[in-house]
Amino acid sequence: MAAGTLNKVMLIGHTGDDIKMHYFEGGGCIGRFPLATNEEYMNKATGERVSNTEWHNVVVRNKAAEICEKYLKKGDKVYIEGRIKTRKWTDDSGNDRYSTEIHCSDFTFLTPKEQSGGMNTPGNQPSNQVQPQTPSAPAVNQEDDDDLPF
Repeated sequence: MAAGTLNKVMLIGHTGDDIKMHYFEGGGCIGRFPLATNEEYMNKATGERVSNTEWHNVVVRNKAAEICEKYLKKGDKVYIEGRIKTRKWTDDSGNDRYSTEIHCSDFTFLTPKEQSGGMNTPGNQPSNQVQPQTPSAPAVNQEDDDDLPF
């Protein structure tokens, strides 16, 4: 880490889909899922309550990905901690595209078992400290990625 810099993200939100897994020949894997966070505020001009949803592309690796795939289901509430990473890739037309992801280093499931499609229970919630690893870059599902203008 360079002196005086920090890349840390903490999110609490709801999963927008089940985990999509990708397995590598060497035995490693990654899981990807969208996470929604909501912001609500009062529009002072109209007095209306306004709600905005921000979508985050979360990436988890290896054992953490397998735990998320097993226990985390669409709609579940989860705490995610990690760092922001922007990837550059080329689409089928040869255009440069960019994807911003949250590379997860820690998570805690927050949805009680009876409300979840998963099997997490209070007192038995998987919480995972994971050291980021750098396997070879995976094939990207381009439909799930955002296209940033820079």
